[in-house]
Amino acid sequence: MSYRTSIGVRSHVFDSLAELLAKASPFRSGDALAGVAAVSAEERMAARVLLADLPLRAFLDEALIPYEQDEVTRLIVDSHDAAAFAPVASLTVGAFRDWLLSPQADTAALDALAPGLTPEMAAAVSKLMRNQDLILAARKIRVVTAFRSTIGLPGRLAIRLQPNHPADDPRGILASTLDGLLYGAGDACIGINPASDDPAKLRALWELLDQLIARHGIPTQSCVLAHVTRQIEAIEHGAPVDLLFQSVGGSEALNRSFGVSLALLREARDAGLSLRRGTAGQHVMYFETGQGAALSANAHHGLDQQTCEARAYAVCRAFSPLLVNSVVGFIGPEYLYDGKQIIRAGLEDHFCGKLLGLPMGVDVCYTNHAEADQDDMDNLLVLLGAAGVNFVMGVPGADDVMLGYQSTSFHDALALRETLGLRHAPEFEAWLRDQQLIDGHGRLRAPGSLPALPLADSIAALGR
Repeated sequence: MSYRTSIGVRSHVFDSLAELLAKASPFRSGDALAGVAAVSAEERMAARVLLADLPLRAFLDEALIPYEQDEVTRLIVDSHDAAAFAPVASLTVGAFRDWLLSPQADTAALDALAPGLTPEMAAAVSKLMRNQDLILAARKIRVVTAFRSTIGLPGRLAIRLQPNHPADDPRGILASTLDGLLYGAGDACIGINPASDDPAKLRALWELLDQLIARHGIPTQSCVLAHVTRQIEAIEHGAPVDLLFQSVGGSEALNRSFGVSLALLREARDAGLSLRRGTAGQHVMYFETGQGAALSANAHHGLDQQTCEARAYAVCRAFSPLLVNSVVGFIGPEYLYDGKQIIRAGLEDHFCGKLLGLPMGVDVCYTNHAEADQDDMDNLLVLLGAAGVNFVMGVPGADDVMLGYQSTSFHDALALRETLGLRHAPEFEAWLRDQQLIDGHGRLRAPGSLPALPLADSIAALGR
C-alpha cells in the first residue's frame, strides 16, 4: 500500500508503511547508513503529516516483516490483546499522541492499555512527539517488578552496579563492588560482563557474587552476562544463578545472529524460575537492546532502527523481565552520531518500552569516537530521571575498563537522586540504613560519619 500527500507544489509518495515510518523518524546516522532516512526536512514533515492521520488499526493489517518469515512478527500478531486495544482502536496516530498527553491517560489506563499495543504503534506515535512529550507520557507509566528488591515504584531509582574487570579478577571486581555499595548502588542488580566464556571462570563469578550477597544479606540479585546457553548449562550444574541475561532484537534474523530464539529464551526463563531464588518476586529475566543492532547484523529488513528497537520490546514483554536495558549509545556513531541523537534515542526507547509494559532502564552511554561527551550524558540522565526511568548504570568513574565505553558513575546516581529526590528500592534502602550508610532521609552519610565497616573487611576477605 502506498501513502501520498502534497506540501506546497510537491507531491510525496511512500511506497509502504515501513517507508512511511522510516521517513517520519528524527534524523539519525544509522538510518542514513541504511538508506531509509528522509532526504529532506520537507520529506520528513510530509511523512509525519501522513502518519498523524493514519489509523492505529493500520498496524494490525500490514506487517512490516512478513508473518511467515519472522517469529517476532508472529509473536506480535498472536499475542495482541484486542480487548485491551479497544479504548484507542478508533484513534489515528496523531489523536493517540494527544490522548497520551491528556489527563485521561493516567497510570491505570496506560497499564491496562499496554497488552493492546503493538511495538509499531509505539514507534509510530513516538515519531510525532517532542522530547518533552516523551518525558511527560513516560512519567505517567509505572512498571513494577521484583526479585529480592522491588524496582519501579514511584519516587525510586535503582542502579545496576557494574563491576567489570578486563581479566575477571575477583579482587578487582570486589573492589569495584565495595565502592558501589558504599555509594548506595546495586539495588537493580550486581551485574558482571565477563571477559571470559570459560564455564569454570563463569561459575567462579556466580559463586563470588552469591557469597557476597548471602554473607551480608544484601537484598539484590546477581547476574553474569554470559550467553544464555552458558547460563542454562550453569543452572544444570548447580550454579547459584539469580537473573538470566540475554541481548535480544526486533527480528528473528537478529536474534539468530545473537544465537537465540524465542524457544531458547523460554527454556532459560523456565530454568531460572525452577530455582525460586527470589524473595520479593520471581521476575528472573534481564534483557538488553540497542538501536542499530539490527542494521549492524544486516537483519533490519529495511526498517528504521527505532522501529526495529521497539519490536525488540515485544520479545522482552513475552518473558516478564525484571529489567530491560537500552544500551543506547554503545554501538557507536555509525548508528547514533552525536549527543543530540543519543539523547533523543534514549528518551524514545524509555517511552516505547514503558508504553508496552516493560520495566525500562537506560545505559546512558557513548563510545569515545562519537561526537558526544559527559555533558550530553548528564543531560540525558536528568531527563530520564524526570521521565521515571526504573534504573541506570553505576560504573566506577563512569569508565568501563573492560568494555571500553563511557557510562554513568556512582556519583552520577547520587547527583540524580539528590536533584530529583529519588530513593533506593525499598528493601535495599532498609539494608543501607541497617549498614549505617544512609541517614533516615535516604541520603548517603558524610564520609567522616561512617561507622567502622565490617562490610569492607568481609569483602576483602572474599577476594583473597
